[in-house]
Amino acid sequence: MTELSATPSHTVGPFYGYALPFPGGGEMAPAGHADAITLHGYVYDGAGAPVPDALVELWQAAPDGSLAGAPGSMRRSPVTGGFLGRNGVDFTGFGRIATDADGHWSARTLPPGAPATPYVSVCLHARGLLHHLFTRVYFPENAEANATDPLLASLDPSRRETLVARPGSQPGTYRFDIRLQGEGETVFLEFR
Repeated sequence: MTELSATPSHTVGPFYGYALPFPGGGEMAPAGHADAITLHGYVYDGAGAPVPDALVELWQAAPDGSLAGAPGSMRRSPVTGGFLGRNGVDFTGFGRIATDADGHWSARTLPPGAPATPYVSVCLHARGLLHHLFTRVYFPENAEANATDPLLASLDPSRRETLVARPGSQPGTYRFDIRLQGEGETVFLEFR
């Protein structure tokens, strides 16, 4: 009997986001909403190069902490089945944004609320990943709640800062970069 050697592992790619992103996928909050914030950033690979074909998915609680969200984050025409867009009124708590050629993504949302520490859940799909990655975005103005969050408290301070968005130059803007490997690598979560 001949013993076969194991097949070497390899990455999957390129990543095709066909039918996953949709127009307005980052418009989680209605345009002109008084409390809307902009959360944006870049996705970088292990060499520090931007990832132009990643897909960033956001899930979060509403400002009142509820998780129900409004149904139908993407509406389709009952006649053609084509994309009609979000209704522009309701907050759904869900966004799906493709990165551009520079690896940049951006979402208009509302500040998350929660009974404990407010955060935005992130799911990242990208070329070279065998499995999508999960992480979180915390906000700097919630420093007191962040200090008592079990996940943040379990991390070394230098690793903890990879999960906290930085305030932007404009009020209501936050930057959150996702680094897949190397120096400043984002903390990723494993669910079992």
